[in-house]
Amino acid sequence: MTQHIGIVACSAEGASLCYRTICTEGAQLLGPHAHPEVSMHTPSLADYMERIYRDDWKGVGELMLASAEKLARIGADFLICPDNTIHQALPYVESRSPLPWLHIADVVAGQAVERGFRRLAITGTKWLVESDVYPQKLTARGLDFLRPTADEREQINRFIMDELVYGVTSAQAVAYFQQVIGRMQGEGCDAVVLGCTEIPLIINDANSPLPTLDSTRLLARAALRHAVNP
Repeated sequence: MTQHIGIVACSAEGASLCYRTICTEGAQLLGPHAHPEVSMHTPSLADYMERIYRDDWKGVGELMLASAEKLARIGADFLICPDNTIHQALPYVESRSPLPWLHIADVVAGQAVERGFRRLAITGTKWLVESDVYPQKLTARGLDFLRPTADEREQINRFIMDELVYGVTSAQAVAYFQQVIGRMQGEGCDAVVLGCTEIPLIINDANSPLPTLDSTRLLARAALRHAVNP
């Protein structure tokens, strides 16, 4: 018997990619058409953004906890959140969570170590990039990191919030991400964290100046492995 995966979702595009990855790649572990039971809950993205814009991370955590409680009631065994940004609110509520969580930055950091990377470029929303979500997990594993500049953070954030969360993929966004990643490559980074779950919609190993650490798919695959071998 596999465990029941609970997805605490925030933005639709990243959560959808995570869900699809679990369902389509489950067959590699379980046989044709098979995947673990999966349930997902998400409030309106506007509810999250209202709290994020006013820097109310405890309020963000309460939304995550409400989803966790609903998923626990319908039988989920553990939780994942395919949204890097709101992981900075998880410490406020994790001790009250009815179920254990797989932490997206832990998963990414583990993959970086496994692949032998040493210095990671971090991309994502401005809230994620300016937080300790990745620095804390990377430093704990002896990894160095580099953040985009303040101007780059603002422009990346605009592409994410104005385009990617709506499923819009533009050539301008691709070119800008490539420019920023290329600059960080020039400063010694040997891989890039796609630290917004929508970034893999436009950036991957085929078009990135650096090898990518796709947080969305890495989290989905970690959830699959955990569900099969808890």
